[in-house]
Amino acid sequence: MKRLITTLGEKCAEEIGFILSHEHVFVDLRTWDTPGYAQADVDHVVKQVTPAVLKAKEAGITAIVECSTVGVGRRADIVKAVSEAVSFPILVPTGVYREPWIPRWVHDAEEQELKEWMEGELNGDIEGSGVQAGWIKLSAGDDGLTECEKKVLRAAAKAGVATNAVIGSHTIKGSVVKDQLDIIEKAGYDASRFIWIHAQAEADFQIHLEVAKRGAWISYDNIGGGNDDLYINLIRRMLDAGYGDRILLSQDRIGYMCGQPEEDYPQPYTYICDEFLPKLHLAGVDKNTINEIMTVNPFNSFAR
Repeated sequence: MKRLITTLGEKCAEEIGFILSHEHVFVDLRTWDTPGYAQADVDHVVKQVTPAVLKAKEAGITAIVECSTVGVGRRADIVKAVSEAVSFPILVPTGVYREPWIPRWVHDAEEQELKEWMEGELNGDIEGSGVQAGWIKLSAGDDGLTECEKKVLRAAAKAGVATNAVIGSHTIKGSVVKDQLDIIEKAGYDASRFIWIHAQAEADFQIHLEVAKRGAWISYDNIGGGNDDLYINLIRRMLDAGYGDRILLSQDRIGYMCGQPEEDYPQPYTYICDEFLPKLHLAGVDKNTINEIMTVNPFNSFAR
C-alpha cells in the first residue's frame, strides 16, 4: 500500500486531504559556515509557528511538505516539535541544496557515501530526531549543474531506486531540468518520480510540456507571491494539454526564517485555499479537478 511518511508516522490516502507540496516550517538561507547557522530554541520556534499551521489546518490543509533540506537549515527536531504540538503531519526531506550552500562534507564525500546516507535517512531517521525522511530534496545551479551537484543527483537517484522515494529539485531553468532527467534516467531512476520545483520560473511553456511528457511532476509553488493570473494560465494550459495529473500547487511560505527579523514571520499558509483556489474555479476549473490537483496528485507524487 502506498503511504506518506510523515512526522506523525505513515499516512494512507484515506487519512489525507489537501496537501501543500512546497512550504517551509523552519529555514536558514545563510550558508552553512555562518555563525549561528540553523540555531534556534525549539520551544520558541514552536510558539511562533504553530498559529500559522493551525490556521492551515482550519482551512482544510491536512499535510505540509517541508522543503528545507541540508544546506538551508534543515532541523527535523524543530519540524517534529511543531507537528506534534498541533497534531499535524509534515513530510521532511533528506538530500542537499545547491552551491554555495553545499556543506564541505558533501564535497568531500564519495557518491556511494551520499547514496548510503540518504538511504539511511529514508529508511531510518534524520540525525537521531526520530523523524524518518519522507522524500529527497535537491537543487541545481541556474546556469547548469556543477560536478558536485551532479554527484549528489546521481546518489539521490540510486537512493530513490532503493526506496521508491520521490526526488524534488529546486531548478529554475528548464534546460537544466532536462539535464537532470537525463542523469537520473541513466542512473536507473524513473522521471515519473521527479518533481520540477519552481517550474513557474521557466517562461518557455513548451519545456513544461516536454518535461511533463517525460513523466515528471510540474510544481507551480509560489502562489500568493503575486500574479495569480500567471498561475491560472499555466494550470489551464497544462489541463488543456492533458497533463492535469502531473500538476502540483503550493505557496513556498516560511514559518520561521533563522537569522531574519522575527516580525516578518510566520507567513500565512492559507492564501491558496482562501484566495487562489476560488479564483481558479471562477476561471473555469471545476471543483473535482481542483480536488484532484490538491489531494490525489501530491499524495501520488510523495507516497512510497
